[in-house]
Amino acid sequence: MDHLSLFELNKTIGEALAKNLDPSYWVVAEIGEMRHNRNGHCYLELVEKEADRIKAKSRATIWSYTYRNLSAWFESITGQSLKPGMKILFNATIQFHEVYGFSLNIRDIDAQYTLGERAKRRQEIIQKLQDDGIFEMNKELNLPAVPQRIAVISSESAAGFGDFMDQLNDNEYGYHFEVQLFNSTMQGDKVESSIINSMHRVFDQIDDFDLLVIIRGGGASTDLDCFDSYELGSHIAQFPMPVITGIGHERDETIADLVSHTKMKTPTAVAEFIITGARNFEEQLDEHFNLLANQLNQSLTEESYKIDQLFNKFQRNVQAKLSKEDLNLNGFKQQLKFNHKSLLNTKEHHLEKYSRILFKQPIQLLEKEHEKLEHLSKELEIIDPANVLKRGYSLTFIDGINLNKVKIIEKEATITTITDRFELESKLLSQKNK
Repeated sequence: MDHLSLFELNKTIGEALAKNLDPSYWVVAEIGEMRHNRNGHCYLELVEKEADRIKAKSRATIWSYTYRNLSAWFESITGQSLKPGMKILFNATIQFHEVYGFSLNIRDIDAQYTLGERAKRRQEIIQKLQDDGIFEMNKELNLPAVPQRIAVISSESAAGFGDFMDQLNDNEYGYHFEVQLFNSTMQGDKVESSIINSMHRVFDQIDDFDLLVIIRGGGASTDLDCFDSYELGSHIAQFPMPVITGIGHERDETIADLVSHTKMKTPTAVAEFIITGARNFEEQLDEHFNLLANQLNQSLTEESYKIDQLFNKFQRNVQAKLSKEDLNLNGFKQQLKFNHKSLLNTKEHHLEKYSRILFKQPIQLLEKEHEKLEHLSKELEIIDPANVLKRGYSLTFIDGINLNKVKIIEKEATITTITDRFELESKLLSQKNK
């Protein structure tokens, strides 16, 4: 039986492919894995998925010279670098090596296709946020008139955070703001998870803050892709406190910007927004104060005029009343002048009458009370204990207590009996209760 070696088989396959296939093909695939070696070559694993299931897979290579030019051009067009998870349209030749097997050699990439895919994916995320009913949730929250306690999610070492703090602290109005930084990664693959974790930490002490600010400052456009994710967008949209973003780039708005309460271009602009809000509130207070002061002055003027009118009216009424009472007083004077002698005679007659009555009554009262005292004296004499004893009665005490007040009599108790002539003591031997 004829047979082939593995090398011969692979060589036959390679020759058949080279003979029957076109020189190159335009192919759509997703970058599953991507790595670079020290020579600058780029090795990829390309995949095609269906409902997150891989239905096709192939190795691909971009040689160093091609990769340097192609990656720089691609980033200048799309604003992002080639990376895993990205869907690309590329031109490649098909190679089958006796040792390394089947692979694709990528020679060109259509950046416009990736832009379209990126815009499509971004629109799908926006639509999902809208379908979930959360896209406008943070915008519907009331922005505090003067937010003074501010939670900031940023990197402590970021220039944007420093610019934000400088602008906030050095404001020309002397306003004071309490700022707490929740340090987060703002570049690289961990940005999304780091910001979400910081949002959870802010939520745990949400009563301590009026406002959440997410800032990052300048940087490469590729670092902004994390701000276009559904997870971060949904967390910002549903956060129960107004969120202000200052991503720090002039490119199109990110999804994080779209779902936040207010979007500013830079961290400095966020700080100025907060300061301006405080200044507007102060100006409104000044305006209300001036309006109130004017109304108060007007009211004081009107009330002062009313008081003057009332005083003048009161003064006229008092003068009229005084004049009337003066006439009445003069009339009383005249009446007293003619009647005082008659009145004095009458009062003197009454005084003499009462004097006679008062002279007789004390004597009669004393005599009556004296008779009462003599009667009481006789009664006391009758009930005097000494006189009672003389009539044959006696007093009995048990252990020094009057017999009538004793409730229990102990055996051998001392009995004292008092008569008119004797005082006897005895011991109780027995008793009978009636």
